[in-house]
Amino acid sequence: MENEYMAQPKPTTKSRIPMAGMTSGMTNSRSGLPQPGTIASKTSSLSHTTRARSATQAPEPSRSGTGSLPPSRPGTSMGRVHTRTNSYASSTLTRSASTASRTTRTNFSSTVGPGSRPPSHAPRPHTSLAGPRKPTGHSITRPATSLDTHEEEDFAASILGKRKGADWDQATREKTMEEFFNAFVSRVSQAGQESFGLKETVELYKTRVSELEATRKELTDTTLSLRVELETTKGRLDAAEGALKDARRDHEIAMDDAERQQRAEIETVRQESRKQLQALDNQHQDEVRELRRQFEQQINDEKAVRLQEINQITSQTALDTQRSLLELERKDREIAKLQQDLHAVREDLERERKANHDLRQTLDTASCNSVTLESTARALKARIEFLESGREEQSQAFERLNQQMMDALAETEATKEKLRKEETLRRKLHNQVQELKGNIRVFCRVRPSLESEVAETAQIDYPDQSEECKEICLMGPEERSALGTVTRKNNNFSFDRVFGPSTQNAEVFEEISQLVQSALDGYNVCIFCYGQTGSGKTYTMSSLDGMIPRAVHQIYQTAQGLEEKGWRYTMEGNFVEVYNENLNDLLGKAEELDKKKHEIRHDMQRCKTMITDITTVRLGSPEMVESILKRAAANRSVAATKANERSSRSHSVFILKLLGENRITGERSEGTLNLVDLAGSERLSHSQATGERLKETQNINRSLSCLGDVIAALGQGKEGGHIPYRNSKLTYLLQFSLGGNSKTLMFVMCSPLQAHLAETLTSLKFATKVHNTHIGTAKRQTRVRDI
Repeated sequence: MENEYMAQPKPTTKSRIPMAGMTSGMTNSRSGLPQPGTIASKTSSLSHTTRARSATQAPEPSRSGTGSLPPSRPGTSMGRVHTRTNSYASSTLTRSASTASRTTRTNFSSTVGPGSRPPSHAPRPHTSLAGPRKPTGHSITRPATSLDTHEEEDFAASILGKRKGADWDQATREKTMEEFFNAFVSRVSQAGQESFGLKETVELYKTRVSELEATRKELTDTTLSLRVELETTKGRLDAAEGALKDARRDHEIAMDDAERQQRAEIETVRQESRKQLQALDNQHQDEVRELRRQFEQQINDEKAVRLQEINQITSQTALDTQRSLLELERKDREIAKLQQDLHAVREDLERERKANHDLRQTLDTASCNSVTLESTARALKARIEFLESGREEQSQAFERLNQQMMDALAETEATKEKLRKEETLRRKLHNQVQELKGNIRVFCRVRPSLESEVAETAQIDYPDQSEECKEICLMGPEERSALGTVTRKNNNFSFDRVFGPSTQNAEVFEEISQLVQSALDGYNVCIFCYGQTGSGKTYTMSSLDGMIPRAVHQIYQTAQGLEEKGWRYTMEGNFVEVYNENLNDLLGKAEELDKKKHEIRHDMQRCKTMITDITTVRLGSPEMVESILKRAAANRSVAATKANERSSRSHSVFILKLLGENRITGERSEGTLNLVDLAGSERLSHSQATGERLKETQNINRSLSCLGDVIAALGQGKEGGHIPYRNSKLTYLLQFSLGGNSKTLMFVMCSPLQAHLAETLTSLKFATKVHNTHIGTAKRQTRVRDI
């Protein structure tokens, strides 16, 4: 092994052997040995055979790492290994400076001192820790330090124990030296293995560097080849562009030549065509002149012939006309005579038929009278006998019956007068009952589920269904609290009347028939349906058995009953819609929708509303209402959305004016019945409306929001406060229906589906706000006829 070693952490042993016992050749060793005779009388556990074998073995570490490692240090009496990493010089053991003690092979202590390093021929790689050193015959001594003293003393104390004298134990010293040597051999072997690992790592990095150099060279070659190819391509491209420019220039020159040649040919053809056209024109004009001359000659000849024929026909016609007139006069005289004869014959025939019929009736009557006369004769005979017996009593009975009849007639007249007074009182009491119930009444109706709807229905209860049926309870959606608890809230609402899904239109109309009667009495009445799209508003109002047809039928029946009391009514109807904040006449022409402009005008003194330029239909019979509804339904704006296949896109208002007059008392009444079908409120996220549908939805929601603002302002009850009627055409049209001069009823329509629960709750909350609103007392529109 070479004399150059890698910097390796040195395992140190702790001993407490005094430095005074060391010889001059051992003063630089890491641990000192005691003087002979100073260790305890303790025999070494190592046999002489073991010492001889240890001394003769060469500590040759394996370079390749495949050889056997030196035996490990015994762990019974050796101290802990202490690593020092301060420098290479302090980590290597010094060799003994004395060579005189190396006399024999059998004495290990004389050949190898404690802490000395045997010569090695293994090559040592250069590291950053130590530079190359030349081998020397004598090692450089290192001064002993206090650290070495303490470690060596501890180590010696652990091996030798306490010294009991100045005697020198050679066996113990040899054992110690063997242990030192084994530790050193282990360190050298470990350093060799680490050196080999570092060499392999260096070789691996060299191989990697070589591969990277080869890759870099390949990339460089590829880059050069690509650059050459790029230059070649650029040259080809420049050549192609030049060729293209040349070809384009040649093409332009050829095109210019062709165009020039074509213009010349066209000019030549044009001149030839002009010459031909001129020649043809001249020839045609000559032919036309010739034909015109011939035609004029023929016309003159034909005219002369026709004039001659006309003269002949005129003279012949005059003769024929004169003969026809004479013949016609003769025929007229004959016809008149025949008609007179026919009339006389018909009169004779009619007289004969009548006489025959009279004779037959007379015969039948005579046959019947013969039997009747016989019975009458018998009765008369009996009556004569009775009258002869009680003439005076009969006269008194007749007078009594006559007096009773006069009393009955007087009582009948008094009863009629009382009935008229009772009717007036009934109207007054009926109005008071309606006022006590509240001017704005709210009815709630839940439509039934359709067969086509497969969605889950909401949980809706009617607590007082068997009693007044004024309450409705909805189980709200599931709500998760912060602790993860799932709860459902009960939402209770109370209105004037609640109709379940099984309720028919007839039962619903029974509740509003009193309001219809108020319209006949001269009050303004407004009934409107509010709710989400698809909740049944149009079905409730405009179906064949809906509120509009039933109201008109009731008005006709009541009007006929009031004719006996002297009342006569005239009914006029209008049907309009509010579409995108514009008024449309649903009874007008379909092509004029969205074109005519209609204005709303209010008579503030009479509290009347008029709409300009709309169609007014006089309702002479209830059957006319069906045709009006069909006509209005055909003109009304509807469309399909995600929420409803046939969604009303406008608010429809049916205006029925009732003009009544009592010919007996001279009293007159003017009532108005407004039946409003509002467009369905819907959320854009649910309907997914786009384009024109989006604009319609926004206008619908805006007008319904304005209706809510008006209700809120009316609910505050401030006198003289501002009511925002003009914010929407709908609220402006219904100003007198909402502002205190009307009896108002609101239907809130609800869907039974769980998917529509949020919209249903919103509608019910709005209806509750309307139900709590008082708008004042309605006034009857009546006046007495001037006498």
